[in-house]
Amino acid sequence: MGQSGVRREGTRQRAPQARELGWDDSLYEGEGARPESSGDDRDAGGEDGHGRSGRRGGAGRRRGRRGAGRILRWAAAVLSLLILGTAGAGYLYYRHLNSNIRSGERSNGAGGLDKPQANAAGQTPLNILLIGSDSRNKPENVKLGGSKDTVGNKPLADVQMLLHVSADRKNASVVSIPRDTRVDIPECKDAKTGEVYQKTNAIINKTLGRGGPGCTLSTWESLTGVYIDHWMTIDFSGVVRMADAIGGVDVCVEDNIWDRGTPLAPGGSGLKLTKGTHQIKGKQALQWLRTRHAFGSDLGRAKAQHMYMNSMIRELKSQSAFTDTGRLTDLAEAATKSLEVSKEVGTVKKLFDLAMQLKDVPTNRITMTTMPTVQDPQDQNHLVAQEADADKLWAMLRDDVAFDSNGDKSTGKKKPAERVSKDPAAAPAETGVIVRNGTGGEQSPVQRRAADIAEQLNGKGYALAKADSLPSPQEKTTVSFPSADLEGDAQGVAKALGIPLSSVKLSTDVSGVTLVVGADWRTGPSYPQEAAPEAGSIPDTADALNGAEKDCMPVYAPYRF
Repeated sequence: MGQSGVRREGTRQRAPQARELGWDDSLYEGEGARPESSGDDRDAGGEDGHGRSGRRGGAGRRRGRRGAGRILRWAAAVLSLLILGTAGAGYLYYRHLNSNIRSGERSNGAGGLDKPQANAAGQTPLNILLIGSDSRNKPENVKLGGSKDTVGNKPLADVQMLLHVSADRKNASVVSIPRDTRVDIPECKDAKTGEVYQKTNAIINKTLGRGGPGCTLSTWESLTGVYIDHWMTIDFSGVVRMADAIGGVDVCVEDNIWDRGTPLAPGGSGLKLTKGTHQIKGKQALQWLRTRHAFGSDLGRAKAQHMYMNSMIRELKSQSAFTDTGRLTDLAEAATKSLEVSKEVGTVKKLFDLAMQLKDVPTNRITMTTMPTVQDPQDQNHLVAQEADADKLWAMLRDDVAFDSNGDKSTGKKKPAERVSKDPAAAPAETGVIVRNGTGGEQSPVQRRAADIAEQLNGKGYALAKADSLPSPQEKTTVSFPSADLEGDAQGVAKALGIPLSSVKLSTDVSGVTLVVGADWRTGPSYPQEAAPEAGSIPDTADALNGAEKDCMPVYAPYRF
């Protein structure tokens, strides 16, 4: 194409390209386009008074200019080919990255939530569920994670973190739920096979095998009342690939550590480090993220994961990874090969846009936490939510209140958001309600509390409301319902008594709409109004870690060397 452009006369055809590139069009005027020289030009060509030599000099300059024009035309043609070639390569690479991405349904469980309303600036919070799978169904995962006897088993979601980025993109909060926490899991349908999994009560890491990441997301929404925009999953080999792309992350241990199998606790991640700070990547990064025994428990592992994430964010910012094209390319290649994502972010562009929303959050405005838990009374090896403190975290996420207190103090409090069910409430006279007394526990129960509140409901038209004598001590008042078709009825009961809709929960432990009057409502006919949460007011039981903090993990004594 470049040679053809040089051969042809009428080289004005090249001028539009020159103008597009911002070059002077006159450089591309050829001999057929050059205007006749004036007498003044000829005189100027022979200053020594010899007109002939002057004319020859002018012709020489014209031939020189024609030669220069040809060279410039050739250069422009070559440059055009390079630009088109680069663009073509870029397009092919973009297609290559897109072809790496695996995606699936955002949610495949019952009882989904609506997106929160935008603020005055048209912004909404961003919530992303990060899931780490323990699947050994790929050879590289077996090499990295052992447990060959689990090949072919359904994967477990051993790492689960909800990343919340504020509507104004000025702060970010992360909440982990330990894998052995018992929760209510809604009915889920596998989008690939069509298999339906009935609602159940089980540990949360089983959700991934009950229809995929969409079921894990639905479980989180049911538990928290927080709308979740996207999910992302990663397996063992993906963690190694991403860790290598990042190039190393600093971690610290207070003592020498070796997470190995013992007679009482077989297995172990294999992590072996000396006391102090180390830069880890690849397989060693996976070992750090999987270490549980040497860090004491699942709660210790969650804290170690938070330390790694904070350090990773600091490292990426120090590398200018969000603006360095080369670094972005490496990370994009690793990420698209390593992650499976919900289909709403299933392209390179959408993932890039997502990353750009996170890049400007300062490290001291990032807070890592773990959902407050207590030992499960049904199984000492499991955990359950510490409801009062956990509910406070969920309320702060729903209301988009920062977990840190390093921002603008004037925006610390938010008006609580109400989540209204899509299911319409039945008429009060047709709604059965069981009322239980939950005011006991650490203090004596208030006598006749369930009966008094049942009478209040009777007076508001709920003629079928009745007190139950079963004692149900709990910190927070809740209204529970067993299935999605009763959510509207449960919300109607809550509204009648001034109970926040965030206290309305799906539960497999009830057979109908059930109100448990908790220790937070010992007196009065209406539920006491709570003050809006303040920035930084997360409970101590959340084990918070700020993104700007550098810390060291303690090591459980049997795993020191």
